[in-house]
Parts: sequence; C-alpha cells; structure tokens
Amino acid sequence: MMDRLLTLCITLAALTCAQDPRASHANAAPEPREPAQRAERVTPTVKAPPPSAFIEDERNTIDVFEAASPATVYVTQRQVVRDWNRGMVEVPRGSGTGFIWDTDGHIVTNFHVVDGSRSYAVTLSDGSEYPAELVGGEPRKDIAVLKIEAPSDKLVAIRLPPEEHELRVGQKAVAIGNPFGLDNTLTVGVISALGRDVEGYGGVTIRDMIQTDASINPGNSGGPLLDSRGRLLGMNTMIFSRSGASAGIGFAVPAPTIKRVVSQIIEHGRPLNVGLGVSLLQDYQARRLGIRGVIIRDVTAESPAAKAGMRGMRRTPRGIALGDVITAIDDQPITRFDDLYQILDTRAPGDVVTVRFARDGQTREVDIAVELLP
Repeated sequence: MMDRLLTLCITLAALTCAQDPRASHANAAPEPREPAQRAERVTPTVKAPPPSAFIEDERNTIDVFEAASPATVYVTQRQVVRDWNRGMVEVPRGSGTGFIWDTDGHIVTNFHVVDGSRSYAVTLSDGSEYPAELVGGEPRKDIAVLKIEAPSDKLVAIRLPPEEHELRVGQKAVAIGNPFGLDNTLTVGVISALGRDVEGYGGVTIRDMIQTDASINPGNSGGPLLDSRGRLLGMNTMIFSRSGASAGIGFAVPAPTIKRVVSQIIEHGRPLNVGLGVSLLQDYQARRLGIRGVIIRDVTAESPAAKAGMRGMRRTPRGIALGDVITAIDDQPITRFDDLYQILDTRAPGDVVTVRFARDGQTREVDIAVELLP
C-alpha cells in the first residue's frame, strides 16, 4: 500500500513540473551560452567643420591672399660666371619680392633688391619666368622699377588705395613675400605706428614710413603690405632686429611715396628731384670743421644758385676758402644733407625757396627758384 502511494506522489510531481515551465526552468541545468563577440574599439574624431565655419577675420585674410597673390612676384638677380668648361653662364645672385604695377609689365621692388646687378629675372605666381630690365630707381626712397615682356592676361596689377586714404594705427596689415626663397608666404599683423622716419638704403631718411608687426624676413623686401581690402598700404622694406630675424618691428615705404616715384620713373626713366644747382661736401667733413649746416663745394654754372650769387669752395692766396654754408631753407633749419633733401623733396620745379647761408661770418638770405636736377 505504501509503495503504491509513493509511486502516485512521484507521478503527480512529474506532471506538475511539466505543466509549470517556471518549475522546469528552475530545476533544469542552465544551457551553455554562445561566447560574446568583442566589440571593435572606435577612436572618436572631431568632425571637420564646413568652409563656412571660418571666422570673419579668417575669411578676410584668405580673400586678401587669393586676390593679391597673383600680383606678387619673385625677383632674382643674376650674374655671369665662368663654369668648369670655361664657358660663361648666368647663376642666381640674390633674390627678393616685387609686385606687378600695371599690365604693361612694370614691376616694383626695393632698390636694394636689384642694386649691384645688370641681369634680372621675374617669376610670376604661376611659375613662369621672364627676363627683366631695370627701368630706373630711387635709392634714397629704396624704390626700383623693372619691366618684363609678358602676356597682359598674366599680369594682375596690385590694387592701389584712393588718393585720400587715411591710415589708422591698429588696422589690419597683410604682408606677402618670398622669405628665404619660399614663394608667396603670408604673414598678418597690424599697423603698429605711422610717420616713422627711418634711414634708408640710400643713406637719407625715408619719411612717413609705416611700422608693422607683420613678420618681414630676408626675402620679403619689395613685397606688398596690404589692407583688409587687398589695397596697397606700402612696400615691405626693412626690419629692426639685432639678430637679423624678424622681431615684430618692420617698416614699409608708404603707398603715396611709391605712387609718386614710380610714376616719375615710368614716364621719365628717373625720379624728378629738384635742387639749387650745387654740390656739397659730405656731412662728416663739415663736422670735422665744427660746422652745423651743409657746405657748398661747387656751384653749377647758370644754375639757380649761381644766378643768386652763391659761392662754392675756391682757392685763395691763403689756401682753400670754404664755400657758403646753407643753414636754413624757408626758416627750416639745415644741419646735414638729409635735412636739405627732405625739404627740397616736397618742392616742385619753379618753386621759390628762401635760402639762408653763412659767408665770412655773416648771415645772408636769397630767394631761389629750384629746378630739376640733370
């Protein structure tokens, strides 16, 4: 009897487990799991912004460079040397930057870039190279003009500012050049100061130069300094540096000076300087004699100074007598040649100036109409 009851209980328990899946799962052994696949490790990257993401100043810089780069050129001096086969070949001697002035092929650069050579080459932004000839130059302004024979459709002239164009300290300044032979290099800064007087390559002061912190390195000389509209502010000319590298103090010849001198060189082959018709002793000679002023060495015959009765150095029974010493023009003091040059640089042919000079210990004054120098 007990065996039958035990068998019945076992049967009922089995039927109960079969009907309740939870009981079956609870008592059943867990099925083996498939091994999980290892997920690939993905390195997160920053999504590239669209071109429209450039800030306004960046877009302006890009626009200025793309517009002015075709007007910027690479200027190379060449010299003739004898090769190992005793033949004569041309090799590069020095280099700098320049910019296209007009579609006639005139190229503007610094005088010191071309000085000392008779053979030049100009490379345009597309890599094409053309021989160039020197039209003329003004070393006292460090300006020179070359000319190339190139198709007019390859000549993109630099944009010039309007006649009445006021510059402001702090405005943007963009320099393009070929520093160390690296073509079309861009640097950006601001106008740091205006009206700087800096001694130039020709030994006299260049007035009203633009000071900028846009980097100007060797090879940048002669390149354009541009405003935010891509218009010419000036020509990169020199840096102030104790090491020879850019120190954030660069100087550019101002655009009005460039326009005046370049126009004269293109039309006449030389700058139109006016004078009195005299030659002068060098400043250091006057200093040795303890004289403040410029000493007239010679007076050209039939010149304005000769007609006014001015005298140069002459022989006397007692030796060499000094010529007249110019001490002022139009009440502006003259202590050295630079002073005289700067005053006459603002005068036009036919202008009358009052010259004050010393002779034999006495001060005299004469009115002289200046004329073009030969």
